[in-house]
Amino acid sequence: MTVLPDAVRDADSVLVSGPPMSGKYDLFNRMLAEWTDEPVVISTGRTAEKVRGDYETITGRDGEELTVVDCVTHEQGDKRDDTPTTKYVASAGNLTDIGIKFTDVVESSAGRDRAVGLYSLSQLLMYWDPERIYRFTRVMTSQTSGEGWPFVGVVNSTAHDEQVVHTLHEPFDVVVETRVEADDREFRVRGRVGGPSEWTQF
Repeated sequence: MTVLPDAVRDADSVLVSGPPMSGKYDLFNRMLAEWTDEPVVISTGRTAEKVRGDYETITGRDGEELTVVDCVTHEQGDKRDDTPTTKYVASAGNLTDIGIKFTDVVESSAGRDRAVGLYSLSQLLMYWDPERIYRFTRVMTSQTSGEGWPFVGVVNSTAHDEQVVHTLHEPFDVVVETRVEADDREFRVRGRVGGPSEWTQF
């Protein structure tokens, strides 16, 4: 288990940015597990069952602890009704619906100490322009921060041009960059001030 640096653990909002297969999803799950016993995951590319299974495999924690906003199941034609821990959205392109379902989760979580993850912003960029996703992310980070819940988002740094990735850095306190170096997965932390940290294997 990687020990996350304090800069990451203590941040209100973190963006994990890196190329495919560099461990972004692992770090995403580990951050949520370290922050809270009851994470909320907005999943744009995996079903709720898959998200819970992955969480158990990566963190060793119980996947039933998760509340999932699932943007995939209905799009695959599998129409299901919402439950207390799984909310279904028509598709990852429906930002309004994602916002409504997330607000439902917030309202039913009064007094609970949670953390929120969105995997991934790259999926949303297949439907919307960067400016719209930037605004959506700002709303999410301010809503979670208002609840005192940390927030982590993920972006595939090689799927978009540098300017887009840079725009998406803006709403976040801290950016964790990942890479693969000689078969080792590494990350470093970039805060609002000062240079990035050293690369660390995980």
